[in-house]
Amino acid sequence: MRARLLLPGFLLIFMVSVFLSGCGTATQNAQGTAPAAATHTESTPAASSEKRVIKHELGETEIVGKPTRIVVMDFSFADALATLGVAPVGISDDSDANLIIPEVKEKVGTYTSLGSRYEPNMELISSLAPDLIIADLNKHKAVYDKLKQIAPTIVLNDHQANYEHMLANYTVIADAVGMKEEGKKRLDEHQAKMEAIKAKLPKTDAKLKVLPAVVNPTGFFAHSNASYAGSLMEYLGLEDAAKSEEAYPKTNLEQLVALNPDVLFLMKTGDKTIVDEWKTNPLWQNINAVKNGKVFEVARNKWALSRGLIGSELSSEEAVTLLSSK
Repeated sequence: MRARLLLPGFLLIFMVSVFLSGCGTATQNAQGTAPAAATHTESTPAASSEKRVIKHELGETEIVGKPTRIVVMDFSFADALATLGVAPVGISDDSDANLIIPEVKEKVGTYTSLGSRYEPNMELISSLAPDLIIADLNKHKAVYDKLKQIAPTIVLNDHQANYEHMLANYTVIADAVGMKEEGKKRLDEHQAKMEAIKAKLPKTDAKLKVLPAVVNPTGFFAHSNASYAGSLMEYLGLEDAAKSEEAYPKTNLEQLVALNPDVLFLMKTGDKTIVDEWKTNPLWQNINAVKNGKVFEVARNKWALSRGLIGSELSSEEAVTLLSSK
C-alpha cells in the first residue's frame, strides 16, 4: 500500500524534470546556440568576446569583439568604414554633411554630427556611448587620454598620411572593427581598380608635372609629393611638381611660377580664392598649366578630405578623365 502511494509522487517529479529540461533547451536555442553545433563553436572564441590588441600611433588598444557604436573623427575614417559596410554613429564633419562625398554618405546613412574635427565635443561623443573611437594623430593627440576614458581609442596618422600610409591605416581600421579578412578582400579589389585606372592614363601624359592644391581667399596650399593627393598622382605615373617633406606648403605666385606645373588641380574652399587675384598678374600666364589650358577645378571633399579607398578611386578616375579630355 505504501509503495502505491509513493508511485504517483515519483511520476510527478519525473514529469517536472523533463519539462524543466525542455525549457532549458528552448532558452539556449533562442540565444542562437544550436546544440548540434555546440562542440564546433566552443573551440573558437565567439565574435562577441574575441579580444585583439591593435597597435596605433599612440600605443596599443585592446578591443573586444566587433564594435557596433563607432565614432570617427575625420572623413577618411568614414570612407574606410563605408567600404566595410559599417555605419558609424558619429562623425566629425565640421558641421557640414556636404563635406562627406555622396558615395560615402549613402553607405554610412544617418549619423550624429560631432562638429569640428579640430575641437572635439567630448560631452557629445560620450553621449553616443561608443565602443570604439578612431582619431587622427595631428588633430587629437592632445585629447587622446580623454577619448580613451570614453571608449577604446585608436589614433592614426591621417592628416599627414600619403597614399601608401593611407592603405596601411585602412588595414588597421579593418582589424579594429573585427573585419580583417573583409578588409583584405576590399583592399585587393581596390588595388585592381587602381591598376585599371592607371592603365587608362594616356602615354603622352606620363611624367607630366601636376600639382593638386587647396586654394582659399588668403592662400595657395600646394599638395606636395609627401601629401595624400600628391603621392596618389605619382602612383598613377604622374610627377608632383612640389617636391617637399612638408605635405601642404603654402606657396606664393612667384614660387608657383618657379614650380611651373603642366597641370593644376585646384580645390576651392569657396567661390572666391587667391587665384582670382593672381589671374590679374602677368606672372600667372607664365605657368605651363595656364598656357596649355590645363587648370582644373576639382572637389576638395573628394580629392583631399576623403582620404580612403573610395576617395582614391574617384579622384584617380577623374584625374585620368580630365587629362584625356584636353
